[in-house]
Amino acid sequence: MVLHLSTFHLEGGAGVAATRLHRALLKYGTDSYMLVPTAQGHEEKVIELSDNKLQKKKHFGRFIAERLHFYPQEKDKTVRFAFSPAAIGADIAGHPLVQKADIIHLHWVNFGFLSLQSLQSLFSMGKPVVWTLHDMWTFTGGCHYSRGCDNYLSHCQYCPYLAKPDQYDISFSQFEKKQFIYDQANLALVSPSRWLDGLVKAAALTKPHTSLTIPNCLDTTLFSPYNKLETRKMLGLPENKNLILFAGANTQDPRKGFAFFREAISQAGCVMENVEVLIFGKANPQNFSNFPVPVHYLGKITQPEEMVKAYNAANMIVVPSLEDNLPNTVMEALSCGVPAVGFSTGGIPEMIDHQVNGFVSDFGSAESLAEGIAWVLQNDGNNVISENARKKVLNSYSEKLIASQYQTLYASL
Repeated sequence: MVLHLSTFHLEGGAGVAATRLHRALLKYGTDSYMLVPTAQGHEEKVIELSDNKLQKKKHFGRFIAERLHFYPQEKDKTVRFAFSPAAIGADIAGHPLVQKADIIHLHWVNFGFLSLQSLQSLFSMGKPVVWTLHDMWTFTGGCHYSRGCDNYLSHCQYCPYLAKPDQYDISFSQFEKKQFIYDQANLALVSPSRWLDGLVKAAALTKPHTSLTIPNCLDTTLFSPYNKLETRKMLGLPENKNLILFAGANTQDPRKGFAFFREAISQAGCVMENVEVLIFGKANPQNFSNFPVPVHYLGKITQPEEMVKAYNAANMIVVPSLEDNLPNTVMEALSCGVPAVGFSTGGIPEMIDHQVNGFVSDFGSAESLAEGIAWVLQNDGNNVISENARKKVLNSYSEKLIASQYQTLYASL
């Protein structure tokens, strides 16, 4: 039996990716369970750690305590959720599912779910541990993305996320603790992108351990192409416009590059007619009031069926992330036959084949992003790029393919 551990069930990119893998494994014959602090609705073999009001309050208390632990040391509020000290967490080593599991499969486990002490207790059980990395936290002294700092290659210290970085700051102590507990672990590290796997193989904490690349998976029967005109009618969107999509769990996160998107649309609007913007995700609609073209904001969408409609309404998706692993939004859009434009960073160039299923723009260049938008609109008249987008997901990210790769890994352990 494989037990997945994830802070989130159906929230955030990492939680969604973990749940999709759990479902794919069940579909293709693996006895898979998932243990999460709280679940968003009932689902087969997804078990809540907090199964009553008291336990839910305790979990929320751990989240608050974790944030308060970091609060006095944060540089400013922009890094508040970008660094996890992992000082507070639940001890789940005695949980019946943990005891029963043949393989423990970690995903994103921060925000008060598992602490470093929790991980040490799990690793000391001697069971094989697979850890799918959804960001860089596993091999850093606490940050989820390093923002150009490369101290993790040797030893974290003088952390730029801290108000008073020094040689023996909390990034140093977390690094030391991780090094100690990883040495006790029977650990295999999985990165969804080759980019992240390259960092894993270079990082001081993780290079001694087994590491490989297995992408996230997607239900391609759900995320599939619809009739664009009919979809727009359903959503009350203009039928004769070029709709450019920007989407994400939190569209205002600076890491998602919304400022570059705005500038690119402004530049592209000078050479193209009939361009409007479609946005869904957590956002403040007031931020779109002075946008250079009309904006259709669909709000935060949590139901996959509604996401599929939003993707199918768009001519393309633009993903100007400054740091990203293997974005679900790109995979979902491509699976719906929607070309993608994004910066050459992280795992994005592995998903977008340049001028085949989209356009890979120069990193940090709004001008190059605008060029990509124009290229897709000018070259997808016969739907070849859209068809290539769909093929990319079928050939690289299908549930059966990814489940098989994980089953092979489990068997080897």
